Amino acid sequence: MSKLYFERYAYRDAFIEEPPSPNLGLVVTIPCFNEPDLISSLVSLKACEPPGCDVEVIVVINESQNASESIKKQNSDTLNAATAWSAAHSSNQLKFFIHYEALPPKHAGVGLARKIAMDEAARRLDHVGNINGIISCYDADSLCEQNYLTALEAYFKSNPKSPGCSIHFEHPLQGPENEKIYQAIVDYELFLRYYVHALKYAQYPHAHQTIGSSMAVRNNIYQKQGGMNKRKAGEDFYFLQKIIPLGQFGDLNKTKVIPSPRISDRVPFGTGKAVNEWLSNGKLNTYNYLIFSDLLLLIKSINSSKDFKNIISELANTQWPDSIKSFLETLDFENNIERIANNSGSLDAFKSNFYQWFDAFKVLKYVHYARDHFHPNIPIYEAASGLLKMNGITPGPTAKEVLVQYREIDKSS
Repeated sequence: MSKLYFERYAYRDAFIEEPPSPNLGLVVTIPCFNEPDLISSLVSLKACEPPGCDVEVIVVINESQNASESIKKQNSDTLNAATAWSAAHSSNQLKFFIHYEALPPKHAGVGLARKIAMDEAARRLDHVGNINGIISCYDADSLCEQNYLTALEAYFKSNPKSPGCSIHFEHPLQGPENEKIYQAIVDYELFLRYYVHALKYAQYPHAHQTIGSSMAVRNNIYQKQGGMNKRKAGEDFYFLQKIIPLGQFGDLNKTKVIPSPRISDRVPFGTGKAVNEWLSNGKLNTYNYLIFSDLLLLIKSINSSKDFKNIISELANTQWPDSIKSFLETLDFENNIERIANNSGSLDAFKSNFYQWFDAFKVLKYVHYARDHFHPNIPIYEAASGLLKMNGITPGPTAKEVLVQYREIDKSS
């Protein structure tokens, strides 16, 4: 790659002085904030089966410049422990680099920390001429299966045109935490899986998990798409919405990331936030599956189009559900779809351009609109079970059993 990305878009200059191995092919990036058990995550990566390429792990321990003394103390302790551990456990094939940075309060957060680590990973891969090298995202409180590194390498070798992938994840459903925490995590993970499965049911073409600890991207794609953003939360979702629509984005289901289920207030939303809210409310309500039945009718109409130049006439006799009809009026749908058709040279180009416009953000906007005006939220077990029934599957009697069903479907897909 040219130096354009690093000159124009990178947050800072290089901070690792040691030259990378000529065989470097995979860099695991980890943002770490106020984390007491980073070492367990590093041990999990150290225990992985070695891939054919050399691997680096880049940890960015970060805090705001105005962080509290307790956070500074925890980060200092983590920095000292991780630096000592990495010196003792790095090898020529797997090296660990620990970096500390105090961030400006305006931007301090997981997005910027992840960006700093990913920018450095891109530099390291560029240094050895590996434009197709792999940058994976991981979290400081996650574990992984022993084939994590080899499965990543195999996926990108087997899918040379894939820009990136979402990696299968499973939260622990039992362990040393309070039982209610595991009940909360069942509902939360079930929600994550339900939403993506609901989009797939609706035949939305860009339905993938967007979890920061469980995603990977090629070096050249990372740079071409402008790198990671600086968002304090939701950075993973926004980042992958630049990658997934490129096409041939995949789901890596032959390995597993194991995120922590514990309570946390480190980000405004995510696992820890969801667990906290569940513990306060004792339940998790979510989008009604009927929303996605309605969405299916719109998407099937687009996908079945044969005469995109006359798409308005094609759709004129379509009987939209009220939720779709009402929502499309807010989008000036006819004028927008006519514009898309006029700017498309083929049926494939029309569909691609349509989904660039009707992207994941508009889909979520529709889901919220339908929730607020037509189909109110329902309990997650009811929603996830209803979706299974629509797919011809008998749901298990508990949320935990339904979650296991969704996991098995994901692993077999």
